[in-house]
Amino acid sequence: MLVSYNWLTEYLHIDDYTPADIAEKLTRSGVEVDILHKLGEGIEGVVVGYVLECEKHPDADKLNVCKVDIGEEEPVQIVCGAKNVGQGQHVAVAKVGAILPGDFKIKKAKLRGQASHGMICSLQELGIEAKFVSKAYATGIFVFPNDVKPGQDALEQLNLNDTVLELDLTPNRADCLSMIGVAYEVGAILDREPKLPQPSVHTAQELASDYIGVSVDDKDDTPFYGATIIKNVKIKESPLWLQTRLMAAGIRPINNVVDVTNYVLIEYGQPLHAFDYDLIGSKTIRVRRAHDEEQMVTLDDQERTLTSDHLVITNGEKPIALAGVMGGADSEVHNGTTTILLEAAVFNGSVIRQASKHTGLRSDASTRYEKGVDPARVKKAGLRAAQLIAELADGDVLEGPVEVDGRDESPAKVELSLERVNRKLGTDLTTTTVEGIFHRLGFSFTKTAKGFNVEIPSRRQDISIDVDLLEEIARLYGYDNIPTTLPDSVTTPGGLTKKQTIKRKSRRYLESAGMNEAVTYALTTAKKESNLRPSWIKHDVSLALPMSEDRSTLRTTLIPHLLDALSHNKNRNVQDVALFELSSVFHTVEETVTTQPNEKLHLAGAIMGMWHEHQWQQERKPVDFYVVKGLVEGLIEELDADGEITFEQEEIAGMHPGRGARVLVGKTDIGYLAQVHPATAKEWSLKNVYVFELNMDRLADQTKGDVRYEPIPRFPSMDRDIALVVDEKISSGKLEAVIRYEGGRLLKGVKLFDLYEGENLEEGKKSLAFSLKYQDPERTLTDEDVSKVHNRVVEKLEAELGATLRS
Repeated sequence: MLVSYNWLTEYLHIDDYTPADIAEKLTRSGVEVDILHKLGEGIEGVVVGYVLECEKHPDADKLNVCKVDIGEEEPVQIVCGAKNVGQGQHVAVAKVGAILPGDFKIKKAKLRGQASHGMICSLQELGIEAKFVSKAYATGIFVFPNDVKPGQDALEQLNLNDTVLELDLTPNRADCLSMIGVAYEVGAILDREPKLPQPSVHTAQELASDYIGVSVDDKDDTPFYGATIIKNVKIKESPLWLQTRLMAAGIRPINNVVDVTNYVLIEYGQPLHAFDYDLIGSKTIRVRRAHDEEQMVTLDDQERTLTSDHLVITNGEKPIALAGVMGGADSEVHNGTTTILLEAAVFNGSVIRQASKHTGLRSDASTRYEKGVDPARVKKAGLRAAQLIAELADGDVLEGPVEVDGRDESPAKVELSLERVNRKLGTDLTTTTVEGIFHRLGFSFTKTAKGFNVEIPSRRQDISIDVDLLEEIARLYGYDNIPTTLPDSVTTPGGLTKKQTIKRKSRRYLESAGMNEAVTYALTTAKKESNLRPSWIKHDVSLALPMSEDRSTLRTTLIPHLLDALSHNKNRNVQDVALFELSSVFHTVEETVTTQPNEKLHLAGAIMGMWHEHQWQQERKPVDFYVVKGLVEGLIEELDADGEITFEQEEIAGMHPGRGARVLVGKTDIGYLAQVHPATAKEWSLKNVYVFELNMDRLADQTKGDVRYEPIPRFPSMDRDIALVVDEKISSGKLEAVIRYEGGRLLKGVKLFDLYEGENLEEGKKSLAFSLKYQDPERTLTDEDVSKVHNRVVEKLEAELGATLRS
């Protein structure tokens, strides 16, 4: 819905609010204003001009040399190429120095030797879209049809000093599909009463019933039909004020009669239609359902084949309009029309919706019928249109109209208690406050023992139950004024569970490390998993009724599908891929599954190709075991594991025998990381693939939960290095575990910085060098303090692992 601010001021005193203020208040109250269209924005220096003289250019057949009065001391000469320019016209002139849309500046110019001091403008050149311009001015310059004076602001005359509010209405707010409806809404927000038009018309002595009779087959389809006869009309161009209002509303002006029906459509939200009475072909209007395969030609000159789902207006025999959607071409108002039949009706919205959908015709009228028009406003809308046609087309309105009225005019009533209002909104509103809101809305009411019995006006068909009234109270009281409260049933604040927190942290960490999340099928085959299934899993989780052989069992590991994804990328020449998946696996101890399998949350990753590459610095880092180990260590630290992270070498099913390790937090086995065995990788046409898979349920049990603050050390640390010669089969992890245990509370860090194998060492031996950091948070350590602990570490290494200090 496009709402003209200038038009709205006719119904409501809002001059103390800017269009932006009105837009902000409407949006805050629940009627969203999507865009503010400032008509004429960026245009300067355009005035009304009067063409004193117009002669052909001496050197150009298609140009005219005009002398134009623009309200200054002397007229100016303007060269114009429009075919319709002529002497005696009032036109829009962009003076020298003026700015037109697109930042187009008007300068002095010479055209074929003739000076031109300005430009005579078309409406399109003033920023009005061509589709909204009357056909009379679709080409050529615009000529003012009304009495204007040279030098006047042309933008004001063309209503281009207006701002249009584009409402983004929800389907229930059909009341705001009219200017009057918006006036009620703004009036309620500002607590101001709108002044609405009070139409009246002087009727001729003749009776409309002498010219037409109306019958309705089904009053459920057509609760109201009114036909007004207007004689002696003169079809001509509408006055400028009417044309500019229609253009601001997004409607192209046609002629004075059609424009009036469109004007009232926007003003009242009530669709109307004007028939050429002499072309109807009878003195009868019958509203009925169409016959199957019945045909008619609509105003767009398309032949339509109708069904019994369509509602039609007929002359007693053949259709002359598709009710609520579009009129018929055979009875269209044209330049020679002298007598019209003005239709004002209420049609069933669902019937109109079916017809609009079936024919593909969606009009402003059908939109309003589908959402629901105000049945109490239809007669006033007809009267308003008759009044305007009498004024603008010199018509004589006959006594009438002829009506068939089956409307139920009893108002809807809704009971509401004050206690319920405050309980649902979490407020402490008084009776006086709620009464004030009802008065602002224009809702009449009576007080009851518990609250109010409210009569709902027919324009607000979206209100039928008490919660609808609650919404009205809430939005007019102000959503910003409603306190933040929890529902009655909530006793504790919401939050993420521990597992949800871990899932979010895991995703965030791995994505920040450069990995991408994959989502794969939970269904697979036992064959695909056979080489990669953990040894302790003995049984498949088979489906009783699988969709296909490829989806016959539930997965017990995430790795096979990640390998599928890597293979898919490799086959499309994407060589560097790092994927992870956080999802469920399913385990069972039953050979024939009769109970629900155990669902466990696992996190798995699969990486191939280059982990890091910098062409300018010629750096290339292919993925290897230690890249994956670093990712897993970083993840566990990010999750704040409550225990020491260790890795134990182990041969894992489907993995390289020398490049695999179990991952432990404390003494809990939470998963593994490894390089995929070359033979296994070959099955997927892959090479050098590294994977990890972690049991997140177990890891969740090993996290601390609450973050504990540890103060920054105030005392210096002391570093000691130690080089150990050990059997080559002893891992650095075992040495580090002993060092950490014996170092106790003073040992704050252990780092392996060297590995040596070769000359000067016995066969089967290796040398590992560690850097140890000692620190006491409460005092400065002495050499004696550190030596005491350090010696104990060395002694324990010698005793338990046979390590000796390297000389």
